[in-house]
Amino acid sequence: MAAAAERTDELVREYLLFRGFTAALKQLDAEIKADREKGFRVDKIVDQLQQFVQSYDLAALRDYWSYLDRRLFSRLEDVYRPTLNKLKTSLFRYYLIHTVQTGRSDKAQEFFLKQASELQNQAEWKDWFVLPFLPAPDSNPTFATYFSRQWADTFIVSLHNFLSVLFQCMPVPVILNFEAECLRSSLIQEENESLRHKLFALQAESSRMKKEELDVEQAIVHHKLPAYVANMDRLGDSELDMTCSQRSTAHSLQSRGGFLSSFLSQSKKGPSRPAHPSGASPTQTGSMLLGKKEPTNHQSAKGKEGTVSSKDGKSHFSGLVAGESSSLQQRQKRLQEHGKERKELLAKGTFQGQSAEKKTDVSTVETEPCSELHAEQGETSTKMPTSSAEAVGVRQEQPFIVLSQEEYGEHHSSIMYCRVDCSGRRVASLDVDGVIKVWSFNPIMQTKASSISKSPLLSLEWATKRDRLLLLGSGVGTVRLYDTEAKKNLCEISIDEDMPRILSLACSPSGASFVCSAAAQSPISHMDFSVVSSGGKSMNQVPGKLLLWDTKTMKQQLQFSLEPEPIAINCTAFNHNGNLLVTGAADGIVRLFDMQQHECAMSWKAHDGEVYSVEFSYDENTVYSIGEDGKFIQWNIHKSGLKVSEYDLPSEATGPFVLSGYSGYKQVQFPRGRLFAFDSEGNYMLTCSSTGGVIFKLNGEEKVLESCLSLGGHRAPVVTVDWSTAMDCGTCLTASMDGKIKLTTLLAQKS
Repeated sequence: MAAAAERTDELVREYLLFRGFTAALKQLDAEIKADREKGFRVDKIVDQLQQFVQSYDLAALRDYWSYLDRRLFSRLEDVYRPTLNKLKTSLFRYYLIHTVQTGRSDKAQEFFLKQASELQNQAEWKDWFVLPFLPAPDSNPTFATYFSRQWADTFIVSLHNFLSVLFQCMPVPVILNFEAECLRSSLIQEENESLRHKLFALQAESSRMKKEELDVEQAIVHHKLPAYVANMDRLGDSELDMTCSQRSTAHSLQSRGGFLSSFLSQSKKGPSRPAHPSGASPTQTGSMLLGKKEPTNHQSAKGKEGTVSSKDGKSHFSGLVAGESSSLQQRQKRLQEHGKERKELLAKGTFQGQSAEKKTDVSTVETEPCSELHAEQGETSTKMPTSSAEAVGVRQEQPFIVLSQEEYGEHHSSIMYCRVDCSGRRVASLDVDGVIKVWSFNPIMQTKASSISKSPLLSLEWATKRDRLLLLGSGVGTVRLYDTEAKKNLCEISIDEDMPRILSLACSPSGASFVCSAAAQSPISHMDFSVVSSGGKSMNQVPGKLLLWDTKTMKQQLQFSLEPEPIAINCTAFNHNGNLLVTGAADGIVRLFDMQQHECAMSWKAHDGEVYSVEFSYDENTVYSIGEDGKFIQWNIHKSGLKVSEYDLPSEATGPFVLSGYSGYKQVQFPRGRLFAFDSEGNYMLTCSSTGGVIFKLNGEEKVLESCLSLGGHRAPVVTVDWSTAMDCGTCLTASMDGKIKLTTLLAQKS
């Protein structure tokens, strides 16, 4: 019952998040935390009673037992009342024995003072009033049994068993029987299928026996039957075999079709339209986006590469169905082969065919980090450049309380992306070796899925509606849709061979489409740190495209116009309803796109050098950007190029990020993931630093960033951050170049 209650709580949370009932969700979480029934966990209830005994809290012990009596025991039949009274008496005796054994005779006397009116008329307590005054009660024949370890263990086990039986037998609401009903229905379906196969087998055996009897009769009578009569039994066998094959195929298609229908149900609503010729502007249906369909290359669910063109007239998912239209035995064989290939891939630990993109973006030298990277977690100040010492102040009072900080250490190389899904329950992280980890942190930190990419990966994004899906952009011009629960790729599409680097992905809040930024190879290697240190800028100024793709059909809808010339887009972000899209490019220009008209509404020169990260503000009247010039700027989106505020940030917050080792070796990484994130109300900002995340207060009109809290905990530079506010307590993620991810839980102090 405890497992069913926990699962039902998760389903209710998911439903409330889906409906947007955040207030109800917070109230639910608060009541679950204060749940005195401990989610029907018997071990938790027994531990709570023992805790009250160990702390000599008689009032709390009585109150908790009275609550259990009102809530649970009052529903029992009268026949169980004597058993319940014995357990209550044993619990109070357990408390008394503990006070005597620990030498707290004052607590024993206090017990009889408070309980005298209730216990003096009970025969089983008549001899116990003398207990506090006996010099050696453990040797007294009346009480010696209760001082033994065996009696205490027997009482605890009896109480545990009583509560277990009570929870199993008590009536439960219909919603708690949901999983049991689903399991029962599944078992019935499997049993029906098994019986159906047995029936067909018996029919085949009966037909065979009839045929043998007919042959015997023909041999005895020596009479030749007509041809159509002699072939009747064989005809029946053929029809039977055909029927069995059809049922098996129908079952395979039905099971596969259920999965595909659940995937396709997340697609955008509205009718589709025929493809437009080149240059024609797409129309709109409501707020949904429809456009021309172009041929794409994708990878099937079995992991084999294939090419599908627009001439085929079939979508990607119809190809999936056609590939699965064989018998159950063949399908099982293919799944086993796929599992073997996946195990071999994971066993290798490394992959071949690493393209020049990894060399271009990250130069990794396997050396031990120097002692300069060691830092204390308790630091509350942030190191700033001398030129910007006046621009950044230190705030003494902290608006947040650090509840806990945990470390996820499954990665063994520098992190590129680390994102929390929209529900705030799972995290997807990607490192420079192409290792993807999907993990949860509530109630415990646990890896849910792991995958190694054969090609280098450059971008990662959660799908919004079906939050089990991940979009992965590679360095060879492909985008993959990865199912984190099934732990496999659903499809792989080819973007552009001439622009193989997928720098950024962003899924619209409606889940109907996503934008993809593709760029050509960089002419200057990002490995050359001397170019950066000597003031070289805009090394990523290469041609690029910004494309809109349909999530359901995985077809390209349109290509956005980038003025004054096509340029690589480094970062993208949607507003809350998906009507606006803000992008930051390698030419230092921030562009704001109207997603209803599919055109650029405004653009302005934002930074001297590349734009590394952009985000909408809390009220969505402004956007924030971080650039190569080390500036953190707030822009008004109602007037192009109107600067609301500007702050100077240290290089450790904007990149390039440098990890120094012995003998002068350096590992350099250019920004990829989010460089800043906001709290739930948009008043505080989390950024990167050399020792962990740093939280600043945004003061609006003032030109000072106040450092409120340093999260610390890292020994290598933090390269990307995220701040999840889906739960009651804010969760900050900070990922560093040594592959460590710190998860810090904060509690806001309300003023």
